[in-house]
Amino acid sequence: MLRQAGTEPPGVGEYTDTTTEGTYRCRACGEELFRSTEKFDSHCGWPSFFSPADSDKIIEREDRSLGMVRTEVLCANCGSHLGHVFAGEGYATPTDLRYCINSISMTLDQREV
Repeated sequence: MLRQAGTEPPGVGEYTDTTTEGTYRCRACGEELFRSTEKFDSHCGWPSFFSPADSDKIIEREDRSLGMVRTEVLCANCGSHLGHVFAGEGYATPTDLRYCINSISMTLDQREV
């Protein structure tokens, strides 16, 4: 997933439904990516966040794979594929963004919020 831009099947990820407080970090390098305070239930089958912990910690780039145009999300520190971000879907969040992130690409540090 992290190196070949794969996507885990919906609903199977360790963090899809968790409400545990903490900091989500890149599984490859440990960089802080997202916080539980920005996580929301989008019912899409993957962990969803309306904002990264710090916009400098991620890279967003156009992804034209699979016959679609999407925005890929990568760790700015190590370049690992994290998932995709989608806009304008009508979620009642402060940003109207959905960072749809693979559970396998993150670890949850429960000691930090």
